[in-house]
Amino acid sequence: MRMLRIVLYCLLGGLSLTVAALGNGEFGWCWLAGIVLSASFVPVALLGPRPALYQFGVITPVLLLVTVLCLWSEALIFVQAPEIQQHAVRNLIGASVIYVMAAIVLAALAVMLKLSRVDGSKVELRSADKVALLVVVCGIAYTLYYLVFGAITYRFFTKGYYPDAPQLVARLGLWFWVIQIGRGVLMTLAVLPVISTLRMSRVQAALAVGLLIWVAGGAAPLLLPNAFMGPTQRFIHTIEILTQNASLGITAVLLLRPKQAAAVTARV
Repeated sequence: MRMLRIVLYCLLGGLSLTVAALGNGEFGWCWLAGIVLSASFVPVALLGPRPALYQFGVITPVLLLVTVLCLWSEALIFVQAPEIQQHAVRNLIGASVIYVMAAIVLAALAVMLKLSRVDGSKVELRSADKVALLVVVCGIAYTLYYLVFGAITYRFFTKGYYPDAPQLVARLGLWFWVIQIGRGVLMTLAVLPVISTLRMSRVQAALAVGLLIWVAGGAAPLLLPNAFMGPTQRFIHTIEILTQNASLGITAVLLLRPKQAAAVTARV
């Protein structure tokens, strides 16, 4: 019975992104993107905070920072199309509205479908000062993942799509490092409410958060109709983002949540 409710959560939650299909006739792809996005939040619905307002508070930072802001900023740097460069603020506001609506729908569905479970592991976080330091460490780690996996992807797969990318990066200078570390920090902060409330074991939470940042930060949005990328290009970026974002999510949980034995020892 719970599995049926989970399926309904994904199907109904997926409808929240179909507003993006207005005027372009791509209802099926938008619904599929919404279903995939909703599925990534199933662990939050099951083992996250129970009240709808708390669910909304956990979901919204992920969608606004990972899905909207980070992808918007990446497109602004590397996609030199007039539709993106000349309408940047409008695009940011429009995407934010759509994904806040999605967060409202998912939070409400989690409560209406009674998905929350009473069991689960006790959540332990490191001390506040260590968390603050490790969030910055996660930002640096993300930059390394971005450079390594991004360089491999660019060298073998996407160089033809972005021939001016090296010049764009060189033009940014030190700002490139500031932007990428900042994106890693923002994504880590975005999932911090999930990490601190997800009643799963440390390893399970690491996999769930890694999957969440990958789907929210690439896999689902790249299913939406896109006038700037063909199917092959979108698939390549989906795999590239898997290597970068999932690695960040796993790293963040393993750093910010201590091993259970260590947590017990610290309390004693």
